[in-house]
Amino acid sequence: MSELIPTKPYMLRALHEWCVDNNLTPHLIVAVNAQTRVPMAYVKDGEIVLNINYSATKDLHIDNDSVVFSARFGGVSQNIYVPMSAVRGVFARENGQGMFFEADLEQEEVQFSADHAEEDAKPAENKEELNKSKKPVLKIVK
Repeated sequence: MSELIPTKPYMLRALHEWCVDNNLTPHLIVAVNAQTRVPMAYVKDGEIVLNINYSATKDLHIDNDSVVFSARFGGVSQNIYVPMSAVRGVFARENGQGMFFEADLEQEEVQFSADHAEEDAKPAENKEELNKSKKPVLKIVK
């Protein structure tokens, strides 16, 4: 039997449509990592909330792999790319109704490897300070 397509993109499209049909403003919660393309000035605590209403976006496309669109941030048009693995939730701004997703294992592994790549790039004397300030991390061993 072939691998099933995840339900997340279908739920995301359905809730986006529900918001639009009810004149609500759909917002996307995104965990920012190396694969996401968002304006970093608006990222807070590793996440960004994006307005994905048709009036706030241009060429919005939600497929099974990603959410892609253009939007203005501070008057400057930016191309946004959000892999489906980085989507943490979708909700209506007006009433908070929506759906929030568990972190994808694949996403956590990408973030874990990116953190260690940054750590390895630091000079040896700074590694001790970095290790003291970092939270403990669990690694899945196969």
